[in-house]
Amino acid sequence: MVAARQVTLAEVAEHAGASLATASRVLNGSNRQVGDALRERVLLSARMLGYLPNASAQALARNSSSLVGLVVHDITDPYFSSIAAGVVRIAEAAGLVVVLGTTGRKAERERELLCMLRAHRAKAVVLVGSLTADAEATARLDEQLKLFIDQGGRVACVGQAELSVDTVVPANEPGAEALGRALAGLGHRRFAVLAGSTDLLTSRDRVAGFRAGLAESGIALPDSAVVRGEFSRDGGYAAASEALAAGIDATCLFAVTDVMALGAMAALRDAGLRVPDDMSVAGFGDIPTLRDVAPTLTTVRLPLEEMGARAAELALGDRAASRPRTVAVGADVVLRESTRRL
Repeated sequence: MVAARQVTLAEVAEHAGASLATASRVLNGSNRQVGDALRERVLLSARMLGYLPNASAQALARNSSSLVGLVVHDITDPYFSSIAAGVVRIAEAAGLVVVLGTTGRKAERERELLCMLRAHRAKAVVLVGSLTADAEATARLDEQLKLFIDQGGRVACVGQAELSVDTVVPANEPGAEALGRALAGLGHRRFAVLAGSTDLLTSRDRVAGFRAGLAESGIALPDSAVVRGEFSRDGGYAAASEALAAGIDATCLFAVTDVMALGAMAALRDAGLRVPDDMSVAGFGDIPTLRDVAPTLTTVRLPLEEMGARAAELALGDRAASRPRTVAVGADVVLRESTRRL
């Protein structure tokens, strides 16, 4: 089967009796004015011939495209995919197309994606994910964002307000603090925490908040009770297995992400322990897949899809403020079957 030949801009111009430059101005969205009659003639010729405009040429002519970049750490994590759903909802309602890039939590990859989106004249970018404690890496990322903005693009983040752009800030520390208080209120006094790398600010915030919540009930969380692992199901499984092998004395385990908590529950099950009879487990985020987990997981609920929508609205809305804006998002403790009262 022979592929259909694509009609060229030159053919449209010839059919309309217009110059190539005029046809380009009409079809690629240039700001230069073209008379109404000539414009209609070019558009009619394009429709009759089945001409498909060159998106790259349009972007260059307008210095912007219909693309919205969405940069996340790991789209397989329901935390990020739920936020992404909110971004897509707002972008599509505005007639825009979302282009997804994943970083694998690599700062260099994040900057590479921003460069590519800048080259494609993306209209806006939404960054989703935890920043690191590496000040130099954050400064380099901020530099790339400023270049994108200087070119006419817009940026919003979901995470910590450490960059010079609009940011939706989830209540990581306050939410974890409230969870600590709630679990202590169930009678638990000995805890283990499954955390991410010490460089990840999200992990730092949630561990600090949880520790503060326990302290309000007179409970100290020693550093030895914090086990580090990857922000993933397998990371939670490995960290929980390590905690069990080390003989950590705890009645309740808090994982700083829900997917880590799910991995931890699998590790406990494989070790012959029952949740919550032998060990209570709690997570953070309230990802949608928790509705299919038994026992149901105690967690801290964040409005994930709404967070993505708010970020997209910041990136695509009118820019009136001279300084970066922050939108604080609250969190609620949800006690379920995975934690029991002692």
